[in-house]
Amino acid sequence: MRLGRHRAALSPEQRRRKALRRGMLAGLAAVAIVAAGGVVIFGGGGVLCSTREPVLVNVAAAVDVAPAVMEAAGRFNESKTAAGGRCVLVQVTEQPPATVLRTLIGDRAGVLDERPDGWIADSSAWIRLARQQGASALPAEESVVATSPLVFATRASLARRFSVGDTEMNWRMVFPSTVRGRLTPNADEPDVVRVPDPSLAGAGIATVAAARDVVGTGPDADKALTAFVRWAQAGSAPDYRSMLAAVDDRTFWQRPVVIVPEQSVWNHNLRPSADPVVALHPREGTINLDYPYVVTATDPDVAEASAAFAGWLKGPRAQEIVRRAGFRSGDGAQGPISRGPQVPAAAPRTRSSVSAQDIDEALRAWSRLAPPTNILVLADTSKHMAEPLDGRTRVNVALDAAKIGLRLFPDSTRMGLWEFADKAGGIRGYREHVGLGPINEPETGQVIRRSRLDQLTSTITAHPRRDSSLYDAILSGFREVTTEYREEMNNTLLVITAGRDDGKGSDLAQLLDRLRREWNPDRPVQIIVIAFGKVVDRESLAQVTALTNGSLHEAREPGEIIDVFLAALARRLCHPTCKPTT
Repeated sequence: MRLGRHRAALSPEQRRRKALRRGMLAGLAAVAIVAAGGVVIFGGGGVLCSTREPVLVNVAAAVDVAPAVMEAAGRFNESKTAAGGRCVLVQVTEQPPATVLRTLIGDRAGVLDERPDGWIADSSAWIRLARQQGASALPAEESVVATSPLVFATRASLARRFSVGDTEMNWRMVFPSTVRGRLTPNADEPDVVRVPDPSLAGAGIATVAAARDVVGTGPDADKALTAFVRWAQAGSAPDYRSMLAAVDDRTFWQRPVVIVPEQSVWNHNLRPSADPVVALHPREGTINLDYPYVVTATDPDVAEASAAFAGWLKGPRAQEIVRRAGFRSGDGAQGPISRGPQVPAAAPRTRSSVSAQDIDEALRAWSRLAPPTNILVLADTSKHMAEPLDGRTRVNVALDAAKIGLRLFPDSTRMGLWEFADKAGGIRGYREHVGLGPINEPETGQVIRRSRLDQLTSTITAHPRRDSSLYDAILSGFREVTTEYREEMNNTLLVITAGRDDGKGSDLAQLLDRLRREWNPDRPVQIIVIAFGKVVDRESLAQVTALTNGSLHEAREPGEIIDVFLAALARRLCHPTCKPTT
């Protein structure tokens, strides 16, 4: 999510549209007032609402709660509530929280035409983030309009299957099966648990917080969280509606589960189905999404009117509307009206260990781990990787692990693959198999890079008589990533190697000298080395990675390769202040 800090002024065209829209609403209000006899007593307490132009309040509401708030605004407008002696007229628009946030902090891209006067997000985390990013004119407090707990949702037939297999929904399901100790899920558990995109939806932010809470802290927890983020990116969706539609789609996933607010299950089931979606509570407890209203108006009169609407939304008439729309009340004490059999009658147990601070930290972790990757992979095919291991060669074992790791990269990735050994590319010490580019696009022909990379991890072999050209390959690969640098991505050279150079090209001193001169801290390219074998030159490689704020990871057993791969990616959590890692 792009979070700028500069406030953008409205253009003349935006000011014209704003004035026109307010003029139209004012005209409608004036007609209503005149028809009523000129001067009317509006609102409780006999406050005079004059025939002057009404105070117009534009409220931006998150997609799922917007229909209920629109209905509530209609009732509010009928109540003839006054603020400062003038009647208040509210209009509500459906707006994604990220778009509103960018507007409030003064970003210039992906913003609304005008600043809203009130904002209902789908999590208080957005409000806190707006304040942290310098949003102006936000009061210290907000009022919660509605709540809805996160649930695991799936088809009723699958829920019965999971129950027969003694599979309870739990937060560890959000992690890829490799974190749970196996390559693929078993037949009694979901084959995918899809997560809302945390950069777009409050439920996604809360899911990251729950995942972090489950695994705890420390290096192993960072690796697990990294695996979760990479896996979640591949299956994340922009909104709850599309996620639930995917549960009904049986053409791809066989046993899908999605994490969504309870209300979205209620709303989805308004359409009759022979196999409806059901809401299941995770056994460790869940997180309640709140829908806070915060006054965002900068004009004092409009701010007063916006606050009046916020107060009305907490009253019994508005809360009935919210509960009829499938939400729980703002205080969480009352459940949805006519919830239906697919929503549990009992309120879920909440995960009390997840605090607001934990949710904010989880969002920061996602923002560091989630940006797309521009990565060139160098695979060592020298004689050192031709040595046997468990009936195969070391390079085969290493690339099998790389095949699994490939699944952790979303379609936004740019990736390429080279192999290196002395004269592997003729006179060069490396051979380019896949050029650096978008992973979901073909380099040439019809086969996309992801499919080509998957194929190569099964077919590349080592050369039993060729020495290693490790240093030459690192320098050439580093220069390639530098040339193909992408500002919005993490730019990485990943080297999978036996860890030794046989001295046929550049020596260590030459490589270090060139890296010192060519590495640009304003356009940083990290070198990450995963060394696998018995001949690792640990001291030399540590010097190479340290110059680029990279890292060296050594795998002694085949099963450790994915582990060290995740450890390498997890360094994004501390970048650029990470300590050297060996």
